[in-house]
Amino acid sequence: MRDRTEAADGPRRRLQRWLGVDAAERRTTLLSALLFCTLLASYYLLRPLRDELAADAGTDQLAWTFTATFVVMLLAVPLFGWLLSRFALSRVLPGIYLFFAASLLAFAALLALPAAAAPAGPAFFVWVSVFNLCVVSVFWSLMADLHSPQAAARLFGLIAAGGSIGAVAGPLLAITLIDHLGRHVLLPAAATLLTIAAVLLVALRQHRDPQGARPSLGGHPLQGVQAVLRQPYLLGICGWLLLYSSTSTLLYFSQTEIVGQAITDRSERTQLFAAMDLAVNSLTLLGQVLLTGRILSRFGSGAGLAVLPLMSLAGFALLALSPTLAVIVGVQVVRRAANFALSRPARETLFTVVGRDERFKAKNLIDTVVYRGGDALSGWLHSALQALGLAVAGIAAVALPLAVAWLALSTGLGRSHRQRTRPPEESR
Repeated sequence: MRDRTEAADGPRRRLQRWLGVDAAERRTTLLSALLFCTLLASYYLLRPLRDELAADAGTDQLAWTFTATFVVMLLAVPLFGWLLSRFALSRVLPGIYLFFAASLLAFAALLALPAAAAPAGPAFFVWVSVFNLCVVSVFWSLMADLHSPQAAARLFGLIAAGGSIGAVAGPLLAITLIDHLGRHVLLPAAATLLTIAAVLLVALRQHRDPQGARPSLGGHPLQGVQAVLRQPYLLGICGWLLLYSSTSTLLYFSQTEIVGQAITDRSERTQLFAAMDLAVNSLTLLGQVLLTGRILSRFGSGAGLAVLPLMSLAGFALLALSPTLAVIVGVQVVRRAANFALSRPARETLFTVVGRDERFKAKNLIDTVVYRGGDALSGWLHSALQALGLAVAGIAAVALPLAVAWLALSTGLGRSHRQRTRPPEESR
C-alpha cells in the first residue's frame, strides 16, 4: 500500500518541482489562482460590450471618457486610502468586489431602459475601466503582501495563469450568452462572478491570517501620494506605467478607428473583440505556465519588463507601414499576450520589495490615477495629432520614441529591483 502511495506521489512531486510550487504553498497558490480566474472572467464578460460601445461612439468621444475615468480615479484613491486606514483589510477588500457587483446590476437595469441607454453608455465605459483597474490592483496588492520576492518570481506566473483561464472562459461565455440570450445578460453574469470572487478572497485571507492580525494599515488617506513622491523607485514604476498606458491608448484609438470603419454591424464588432480576447488569453495562458516563472527566476524582473516595449516597437513600426484591420488585430493580440504573460507579472514583483503601506496605498494610486492619467494625456495627444492631419500610420510613427524610452526605463527598474532583493552583505 505504501509503495503505491509513494508511486502516486512521484508524478505529483515532479509536477510541483516543474511548476516551482512547494507543498506549503499549494493551497495559497490554488486559492489565489481561482480568485484571479473569477475576477478576469467577470471583466472579460464586460470588455466586448465596452469596446463595442466605444467603437459605436467613435474616437471623438474617447478622449472625454478617458478624462472622466481619470477624474473618477482621483476621487476614488483618497476614499480607498481612508478605508484602509480605518477598517480591516478582511472587510475592505471583499467589500470592494461586492460594491462593484451591485453597481453592475444597476447598470444592467439602466441599459435596459431605452430612455436611459444613451447617457448610460459612456458612463458604463468609464465604470468598467474603473472596475478593471480597482479590482485587479486590489488583487495584486494582496499577492505582493502574501509572497516574498523569491516566491513571487516563481508563483506569480502560475497565479496569473489562473486569471488567464478566467480570461479565456470570459469571452467564450460572452459569445455563448450573446448568441443565445443577448447582450443584456452579460452584466448580471459578471456581477455573479464578482460575488464568488469576494467569497474566495475571504477564504484566502482566513487561510493565511486565521487570527485576523493587523486589522488596518493606519495612516491617512493621502499616504500613498507621499510615498510615491519620496521614493525614486516608486516614481520609476510610475514612469513605466505612464509609458505603458500612453502607448496602449494610442493603439486602442487606432483599433477603434480601424474596426469602426471596417465593420459596421454592432454584433459582429462585439464578437470580433470577444474573439481577440480569446486569442490573447489562450496565448497568455501558455506563456504563463511554460515561460513566466522560468524567465523571471532566471533573468529577473527587468527581462520581463523589457518584453512589452520591444513588442511595441515592432507593432508601431508595422502599423506605420500598414494600418489595416489584420495588422491592428495581430499587433493587439501579440502585444497584450506579452503583457499578461511576462510584463504584468514582472511589474507586480516590483512591489514585493516595498513596505506594506506602499503595497496597498501607493500601489493603488499608481495602478489607478497614474495609469488613467496616462490614458487621459495620450487621449488628448491623439486628438491633437489628428487635428494636425496625422492618420493612424503617422500617429504610430510618433509613438516609436516613446517605446524606446520605455525600454530604457525597464532596464533601470529591473536593476533597482535586483539590488533591493540582494542580501545586505551582497549589496556592499
